[in-house]
Formats: sequence, C-alpha cells, structure tokens
Amino acid sequence: MAIPKKIKLTGSGFLNIEWNDGKSIDYPLNLLRDESPDARNKGETILWRHYEPEPQEPDMPGKYEVENIEKVGNYAIKITWKDGYDYGIYSWDTLERLGQYLQLKDQVNKEKFDKNKEE
Repeated sequence: MAIPKKIKLTGSGFLNIEWNDGKSIDYPLNLLRDESPDARNKGETILWRHYEPEPQEPDMPGKYEVENIEKVGNYAIKITWKDGYDYGIYSWDTLERLGQYLQLKDQVNKEKFDKNKEE
C-alpha cells in the first residue's frame, strides 16, 4: 500500500496527493465529499443487514470547500467541510482506490477522444 508524502489543497478545487510510489493524483473536492466513506453518507451493514443512509438535507454553502484536513494516526485523513460536515475518515487505501478510479476514468476518456479524433 502506498503512503502519501505530501497532501495539499490547490486553488482549483482539488486535493493533490503525492504518493511514495511516485504517483501524484488530483482528487476533485466534489468527488471526495460525495464519496465520503461514512455511514451517514453510504449507510452501513451490521450482521449482514444493510441500513440505508438518512435522506440528504439540501446542500448548504461551503459543501465542496475544505475548512480543515487533519491526519488520523498513520493511516488516514479527516476532512472538515465549510458547511460543518466532518464525518468519514479517508484511509490511504480508500484514497488509493479513488485515485485508481480517476486514472482509469481519464484513460477511458482519452481513448474515446482519440477514437473520435480519428473518425
């Protein structure tokens, strides 16, 4: 498992993470917020029964703006958003999987663009 060397907010709505395996990934803040790994957002499963999350309240100003990022042990970060939402811990594993998703998405979009360009 890769470990972040550097974590920083960019002024363009991204959280950039430089990993110790040489990768540098820009995570869109809206993706991180929408995919917050907490029971309030995703629901939870207890003894093979899944409990759906409560209905979402209307979006508040600051939903996709970061107030604070703090390290949790040696395995995760916790993001506090400007609308007060501070649930969910983003483990290195979760962030690594989201990074793989973003890279795959970029690759598919590039292939589609290249194919359309050839036609």
